[in-house]
Amino acid sequence: MRRERSVPRAGWAEKVEEHGLAFHETAHPPHLARPYWDESVNYVFSMDEVLALEETVEELHRMCLQAVEHVVTTGRYHVLGIPDWVAPLVEASWRRRDPHLYGRFDLCYDGSGPAKLLEYNADTPTSLVESSVVQWYWLQDVHPGDDQWNSIHERLVDRWKEMSLGPGPVHFAWTTEDETGEEVMTIAYLQETAEEAGLTGTGIAMEDVGWHAGRGRFVDLAEDEIRTLCKLYPWEWIVAEPFGRNVPQAPTAWIEPIWKMVLSNKALLVLLWELFPGHPNLLPAYLNTPGNLASYVQKPLLGREGASMRIVTPDGREQRTDGEYGREGYVFQQFHPLPDFDGEHPVLGAWMVADEAAGLGIRETAGLITDDTSSFVPHRIAG
Repeated sequence: MRRERSVPRAGWAEKVEEHGLAFHETAHPPHLARPYWDESVNYVFSMDEVLALEETVEELHRMCLQAVEHVVTTGRYHVLGIPDWVAPLVEASWRRRDPHLYGRFDLCYDGSGPAKLLEYNADTPTSLVESSVVQWYWLQDVHPGDDQWNSIHERLVDRWKEMSLGPGPVHFAWTTEDETGEEVMTIAYLQETAEEAGLTGTGIAMEDVGWHAGRGRFVDLAEDEIRTLCKLYPWEWIVAEPFGRNVPQAPTAWIEPIWKMVLSNKALLVLLWELFPGHPNLLPAYLNTPGNLASYVQKPLLGREGASMRIVTPDGREQRTDGEYGREGYVFQQFHPLPDFDGEHPVLGAWMVADEAAGLGIRETAGLITDDTSSFVPHRIAG
């Protein structure tokens, strides 16, 4: 694994916009000189490294599924802050094996030693368009003789075909609260993959999803039943709203399914360390206490974009980020410094589609926390 400089393509901004990255300016704080999509650098991997990483993330995914089974079997929903009325829904969804679509592991990896799991974004992961489409076209334009860890698009299409969702269109929902356009473009891309698989898709804002009390159904603005809802809207928000109280009554198929609440919660890191202590791809993690950790990252259970975090480094220094998360509790995970490549710190986003490793996206930042100031950089496998 190495980081190389490269010359950006002429008209690169227009090219990435054509391929769906319309939000590359709005999703990035305007005061930053470095663009969100940065093809002036790229990471180069060997095929052996990629094959080893594929094995790692598939093993981590299997471990995560075991953690769901553990929670459902033992009833330890309180560890994750899942409300009592929601627990039976999670259990029923898991026992039915409601189909899941995708997720993204965030890993610390420098090319030597085992990759370390930082977290699993299993409910509403983003950076999908740039991982699946945009960097693939960059590869074809700049390094056509090389390969890339990227079968995301093909696997998404195949997964839609496998899921047997039944009659009617699939509704694809985003929230109007997202002002960057990232979520609407991400969900539109998912709709594109579903339609390529032969399904009919229709877009809807989550705020426009209605409840028809007489029919006991969620409906769209035309009052047509929403039989399948693929949402880029977290389950913890749904169940916290009055809207969510109707979920048990409706036959709606949800993507992602509600059992993903176990995996989209950073308390998963605590459960994994309990179930697989000392595993080479895990970092010690504890709930609401640092335990015996002298240096750690304090993460809110339901935090996003690096908000409401606190880092205590081995030399005793502290760093905090702003945010309103944390009322639900915190995980204390052992501090493991991100690798340093020319002063930048990459985090590897390894994608799962269903239960198989599907590709890689890399975000990097000059700081200790990968947040909305990070940049996405492409990668390749040297030919």
